[in-house]
Amino acid sequence: MTNEQDAPTTRLDALTSWHADWKGLRVAVLGLSVTGFSVADTLAELGAEVLVVTESAAEEYARLLPVIGARLWEGPLDVVPDELVSFAPEVVVASPGFPPSHPVIRWADEAGVPLWGDIELAWRVRDKVVRPDGSPAAWVLITGTNGKTTTTRLAATMLVEGGLRAAPCGNIGVPVLDAVRDPAGFDVLVVELSSHQLWYLGRSAEAGAPVPHASVCLNLADDHLEWHGSFEAYRDAKAVVYRNTRVACVYNKSDAATQRMVEDADVVEGARAIGFDLGVPGPSDFGVVDGILVDRAFLDDRRTSALELTTVADLAEAGLAAPHVVANILAASALARSLDVPPAAIRSSLASFRLDPHRIEVVGVADGVTWVDDSKATNPHAAASSLAAYPGAVWVVGGLLKGVDISDLVAQHGARVRAAIVIGVDRSAVRDAFERHAPAVPLLEVDDADTEDVMARVVELAAGVAVAGDTVLLAPAAASFDQFRSYGDRGERFAAAVRERLGKGTEDGPHDDDPEGR
Repeated sequence: MTNEQDAPTTRLDALTSWHADWKGLRVAVLGLSVTGFSVADTLAELGAEVLVVTESAAEEYARLLPVIGARLWEGPLDVVPDELVSFAPEVVVASPGFPPSHPVIRWADEAGVPLWGDIELAWRVRDKVVRPDGSPAAWVLITGTNGKTTTTRLAATMLVEGGLRAAPCGNIGVPVLDAVRDPAGFDVLVVELSSHQLWYLGRSAEAGAPVPHASVCLNLADDHLEWHGSFEAYRDAKAVVYRNTRVACVYNKSDAATQRMVEDADVVEGARAIGFDLGVPGPSDFGVVDGILVDRAFLDDRRTSALELTTVADLAEAGLAAPHVVANILAASALARSLDVPPAAIRSSLASFRLDPHRIEVVGVADGVTWVDDSKATNPHAAASSLAAYPGAVWVVGGLLKGVDISDLVAQHGARVRAAIVIGVDRSAVRDAFERHAPAVPLLEVDDADTEDVMARVVELAAGVAVAGDTVLLAPAAASFDQFRSYGDRGERFAAAVRERLGKGTEDGPHDDDPEGR
C-alpha cells in the first residue's frame, strides 16, 4: 500500500503527457512575468488548481489570471505567506528568477514539496501537438556563459533552411510552453537554457527529465555567482544540459570544462561527443581549415574527408567573422548537422543571417573613430571577446558585477586599451583592478546617478581621448540593472548619445553577440 507521504510523488510520476489526468492538481506558481504566466496558463488549461505567488504582478498578466481560472497572491516574499502554506501545493513551479536561497524555495525543500521549473513542465506536456508520425518535436538544448542567444537563433535558422519546422524558444524570450502549445506544431524546438533554468532541471525526477536529441554548452566562465552561491554550483547547473542526450553532445574544444561535462554526463548509449573550435578539426569535430569552416563529424569517411560549410571570407561579408561568432556558427552547425541538415542549407542560411542589436554593433563612425555597442557583454568572458576583436579601444566598462571578479579580465586586456571610462555602481572594483594590473592606463569615471546623464557623459569623455583609428567600445563586463532597465536600454542610450554628438544617423557597419542572466 502506498502511504500518504508517497502519494504526491506517485501522482506526479504519472504526469508525463498532456493527456494525463492533471485535473485538480494543486500547483503554486512562483513569479508572474512571461515565464510565470505561460506556466499558469498551461496548468489552468490542463485543469489544475493554480495559485500564483509573486512580489509584484505586471498588470497585463494579473488581469488575465481570473480569466484563465488562476488565483493570485501578491506581496512581500521575505517570509512564506500563510496563503501559500494553507494552499498546500502538491508541486511548486518556480520562475527562473527565484534563487536556491529564496525563502519560498527553502520552504518548499524543507516541506518536501516537489520543485519544478518551466522546462520540466514543458517536457512533461510536450505531446500536446505532435508531428505527422505521432511523435512530439525533438529538442535541442543550448547553454553557455556567452553566445547562447546567437547560437540558438543560428541553429533554428539552419534547421528551417534545411526544411524542418523549428522554433527558437526558452531563455531567448519565447517560453518553451508557448512553443509546445503552438497549434501549428514543430519538428524541432531549439531551447536556450540559462543556468537558472538548468538548476531547476537538475532537480527533476526521471519522469520529468528531458531527453534531448542534441545539446551544447558553448563555454564556461564566472557568472551569476550571487544566484548560485559558488562557481562549482554554477558549473554543475550548466552540466545538466548534457543529461540524457541521445545523438550529439557538442562541446568547445577550447574550453576544457565543457569537455569534462560531456565525459561526466549520463547520456543515452550511442550518443557521440562532437567537438568544435577555430583550429583544424579531428574526426568527429567541427573546425576551420585554411579559412574554410568544415564538418568532420557527420559523414561516412570522416577520417580522411570533410564537408565544407562556408568560408570566413563569406562570413566577413555578412559581419559574422568575429572569432567568437565563428565559434557559435560551428556549434550551431554541429547541432543542425545532427538533424541531417545539408551543408548547402547551412551555407545559404548564413548568407542572410544577421546578429541581434547590442552585439558588437557599429552605431557611428566619424573623424576616423568607430563607436561600437556591445552592451550585451554582461560578464567578463563576453567582454574579453570584444576586447580581443578591438585591441587598443577606448573601453567603456562597469555596472553591476553580480559577484564576479573583474581582475583577470583587466590583467589580460586592460593594459592594451587607450583609456577606460568606468560607469556603474561597482566602479571601485574596476578601479582597483586597473590600479593593480594596468596602472598606466588613463582612467575616467562617470559618477552621474541620473540614468539620463550617464551615456552623454560617457560619450563626451570618450570623444576627448579617442583619436583617428580608435574604437570606442561599450563592453561593460557587467549587468545593467544598477542604472538601466536592461542591457538593451543601456546600449540604446549609448547609441543615442553617440548619434546626438555626431549630429547624424548611424553609418552602416557590421553587427554581433546572449538574455542578461536569465
